[in-house]
Amino acid sequence: MQLAFLLYKYFPFGGLQRDFVRIAQVCQARGHQIRVYTLSWEGEVPEGFELVMVPVKSWFNHRRYAKFTRWVQADMQRRPVDRVVGFNKMPGLDSYYAADPCYEEKARTLRKPMYRYSPRYRHFSAYERAVFDPAGHTALMMISATQMALFKQHYGTPDERFHLLPPGISPDRRAPANAAELRQAARQRLGAEFDLPADGLLLVQIGSDFHRKGLDRSIQALAALPETLRRRTRLVALGADDPGSMQALAREHGVAGQVFMPGGRKDVPDFLLASDVLLHPARQENTGTVLLEALVAGLPLLVTEVCGYAHYVQDADCGLVAPEPFKQNVFNAQLAQMLGDDDQRQRWQQNALAFADSHDLYSMPEKAADVILGEIK
Repeated sequence: MQLAFLLYKYFPFGGLQRDFVRIAQVCQARGHQIRVYTLSWEGEVPEGFELVMVPVKSWFNHRRYAKFTRWVQADMQRRPVDRVVGFNKMPGLDSYYAADPCYEEKARTLRKPMYRYSPRYRHFSAYERAVFDPAGHTALMMISATQMALFKQHYGTPDERFHLLPPGISPDRRAPANAAELRQAARQRLGAEFDLPADGLLLVQIGSDFHRKGLDRSIQALAALPETLRRRTRLVALGADDPGSMQALAREHGVAGQVFMPGGRKDVPDFLLASDVLLHPARQENTGTVLLEALVAGLPLLVTEVCGYAHYVQDADCGLVAPEPFKQNVFNAQLAQMLGDDDQRQRWQQNALAFADSHDLYSMPEKAADVILGEIK
């Protein structure tokens, strides 16, 4: 079949974007043709993908997205496809991968009532309803049970339209048999790059959109560590975002020399092996794939309860979860506790690796392809 994959923006370090590539490649491996429609593409195009850059512009996202939809639909009229797969919400989809949270829930709980009279709200609300309308046909690939319940609440979508997928952690994130040897080599290389002392503690935070991911919370927690821990500790934040405001915050708290923001990196597996704790104090996170990437690498975690995958940290007993509502002093104390107890971190590592070996955390791309291709009902 000829499959059309639609997403507004592709960059190589986004979670949605990486999921899209892996799902599309599974479909491709099963013998199907892949055509991708997008407004923006950064990085290499996977072999065999037909990339269509949609040439529409507007000052406002919602208007540009409406133009995108019309252009793509017109192109598919000229060059038909067998299935239309969306990674953003829009009309005309045969299947939708729900990486984004429920817009209607956010509009009603996080915005003032007047917001719902805006053109932006009308657009995004209509596009979400087009996907989840109970009279529709779109197959819904869900990665968060919490969000699935919210969509049902707001739209009354029939249960049979939903397909709750398992996580889809890339196998290259798993700790290999020689993980201890690789950790030592990675710490030596990264330690030189980020000024890590011989007895240093390395914190890593991974994800673009630094404010939403809570990087400011991590910087404050680093600054609040007891002196003996703070001077040994380095924080590296990987992700595509403007570091200016976070660098200013680090300077304000006196830890500018211990906080590094090198952008997106391709050596994330090295960081997962070399680090001592993964921080992910997100303000909003539908799932948080990076949490499971750290888990299968054996890296202890400190995350916020809002993350859809936070329960895996508790299920595996491989770190700590900061409760909601978030309190900075509680998060600070949790980080100090984790860094001050080497034996506990070792137990968390062992628990994580045992959990990774005994649970399905990897098959999401294959299950998603089953839904897209109509191989499950």
